Amino acid sequence: MTLEASSQPLVTVAVIDAHDVVHAGIAAWCASGELPIRLVGAFRNSSEFMASYPQTPHDVDVVVFDLQLDGGRLDFDSLRVLCARDERVVVFCDLTADEVILTSLENGAITYLVKSEGRKHLLDAIQAAGTTRPHVGPRMARALRNDSILGRVRLSDREKEVLIAWFQTESKDEVGRRLFIAPTTVRTHLQRARAKYASIGRPAPTKSALLARAIEDGILTLQDL
Repeated sequence: MTLEASSQPLVTVAVIDAHDVVHAGIAAWCASGELPIRLVGAFRNSSEFMASYPQTPHDVDVVVFDLQLDGGRLDFDSLRVLCARDERVVVFCDLTADEVILTSLENGAITYLVKSEGRKHLLDAIQAAGTTRPHVGPRMARALRNDSILGRVRLSDREKEVLIAWFQTESKDEVGRRLFIAPTTVRTHLQRARAKYASIGRPAPTKSALLARAIEDGILTLQDL
């Protein structure tokens, strides 16, 4: 450990990621001694983590969390649960869409890093999350800049739920049955979503265009279809 690292407080970290290679890589990075970070647990999903640490506070300072589960689904629900427990969450994910990054931050993540941003950014982000120092990675900075300059669609959770169900089914009637709402309500949500996209200069007049917008914004992935 360097002299600079030894002067900083020890930060304990747990990793939640479905891939063993990520566990091994982060373990090696933490063991490098570059910063005073100790890996205390590696878990495949948030349920495993919370089973090991059912009570808060506990001896994990920072949670590194992959938002994208096996199969490509985005697990914002688990992120919200972790943040509601006052976990300091660093999202570490392959996805680069502005909507995914900004939604993660809105749901309570301390910071968001793309996995391709690598070792140094992750170690710095963990160390920062264990203190009061902010860390903004390159892709997160771009998303924040785009949000303030270009604007983005701000769909409600229900609007997103209706969109995803509509893309996965053949008709609005089937969406209504799945979500226990009237087909007219489904149409209202879809109309509102289209209006929001049009208002920021990204019109989506057809189902295929709306699907393209939803994929661009990380609302769903092709694997969800």
